Amino acid sequence: MQFPRHTRLWAQVEPTTPLADVAHDAEHVLRVYRWALHLAPEAGADPDLAGAAALVHDLVAIPKDSAARAEGGARSAAAAPPALAKAGYAEPEIAIIVDAVATSSWSAGRPPNSPEGAVLQDADRLDAIGFIGFARCMATAQAMAQRGAGSRFYDPADPFAEGRPLDDRAFAIDHLPRKLLHLAAGMSTPTAKAEAARRHEALLLVLGALGREISPP
Repeated sequence: MQFPRHTRLWAQVEPTTPLADVAHDAEHVLRVYRWALHLAPEAGADPDLAGAAALVHDLVAIPKDSAARAEGGARSAAAAPPALAKAGYAEPEIAIIVDAVATSSWSAGRPPNSPEGAVLQDADRLDAIGFIGFARCMATAQAMAQRGAGSRFYDPADPFAEGRPLDDRAFAIDHLPRKLLHLAAGMSTPTAKAEAARRHEALLLVLGALGREISPP
């Protein structure tokens, strides 16, 4: 933790991170945290507040196959103030952090209202693409399958949805064209744009490799 208040905050947040959901576990939160600190200076964001927002951005986990999936940011924002106050943040600082978290969800489609919000969006979305993003996508599909959602890696009859609508709740690979391949274009900071471009190419490599591996010999 880079700041003392982050240490106090993480002591409260870490025990709440899910052990059975590796796509949204403590390591995900820490990856987002490190990128938020890295991006904060060029965005003109307060690194203390940006880092705190990263630590609480997934405070309330909502399954990706839930009808309420777009409410994750709003619910995490609503749950964050007590932990932030206990860590030593004042009300004006809490307001900035909470607003950043509330606008962080891609599903909600809300633009950031502050540099801290832009940094959190970039940091969180970077962790959704590239090889780590693909791994998280597959982990989410497995979690949905265990809940009886019927999720599979791909549609054997039409893996790349060339003749059917995209359905990322049924087929994990559909999540790439439905969401993940759009994330690089929406980054705010120059460093995130550059990193996202590299990770976008990694996703395209994965899709190409998958196509070759599942094609009949």
